[in-house]
Amino acid sequence: MASKKNEEEEQKNEIFDWIEAVIKRSIDRSPGFQPVLKDGLILCELMNVLLPGSVKRVNKKGSAFQLRENIAAFQGAAKKFGMPDDEIFQTVDLFENRNIKQVIKSLQALGRVATNKKDYDGPKFGPKMSSENKRNFSEEQIRQGRDAQIGLQAGQNKGASQAGQNMGKQRMIAD
Repeated sequence: MASKKNEEEEQKNEIFDWIEAVIKRSIDRSPGFQPVLKDGLILCELMNVLLPGSVKRVNKKGSAFQLRENIAAFQGAAKKFGMPDDEIFQTVDLFENRNIKQVIKSLQALGRVATNKKDYDGPKFGPKMSSENKRNFSEEQIRQGRDAQIGLQAGQNKGASQAGQNMGKQRMIAD
């Protein structure tokens, strides 16, 4: 259990490191992951660096509803940026601290999407997406592959069968 906690803390620190590198300023991490990101200010700032002008209105202070609007604006900008809908966390996951693991996965996905954009030249975060690897085979190569026999495809299993196998105690049926 302790290793999963440490792994989650390490992921949070990696996310903070990446965000700081993108927005080019340090973040006070002492309150913790959720309290720092809860108001959505840093997330909106991050999206405005990744996709300039994507979050037009950011509520710096206000009611819980207004701060939730910041998170919703981040989510909308993330969709425009190219993040798949199923990888974007729900507002309550962050604001009410319901599912921080989903928030972590979302921000990792955002880093992956950003890193794989052709016009993005910022800090790298997350795995590189696969790209097309087209192969061209000649008709001769296709014919050889189609006509070849591999392993047991010939239909021979050298007489093996399940005859005589007995797994555990036999079933007893009594009237």
